[in-house]
Amino acid sequence: MGKIKSIEELMKIKEDTLKKVKMREEGKRGKITVAMGTCGIAAGAKDTLNAIVETLNELNIDDISVVQSGCMGLCEVEPTIKVELDDDVPVIYGHVTPENAKRIIKSHVVAGELVGDLIVKKGEE
Repeated sequence: MGKIKSIEELMKIKEDTLKKVKMREEGKRGKITVAMGTCGIAAGAKDTLNAIVETLNELNIDDISVVQSGCMGLCEVEPTIKVELDDDVPVIYGHVTPENAKRIIKSHVVAGELVGDLIVKKGEE
């Protein structure tokens, strides 16, 4: 990508990007965000991400988007994920090993029950 020459060009890029994101998430009832900053990766976030995708596939769940983000600022409890379902309050889970990722999918995503021992934060602040 070359240099952006005007605010109009920047706004067009933003609009196009938002359309692409909306198309990807349209028809989904929720999203799981995996923090993939340096500290998260060092703590095992790649394995956590793989476990989430595999578990969703095993359970034939296709209405949840799985996305990656940078650091959530919760280095001491990495790997971390954020679960956002419909209009529910977003929940950030910490110490999400592949085994814990499976627990979260089965309890929170499938059964609607929070996994209390792994919750780091609820809601947006």
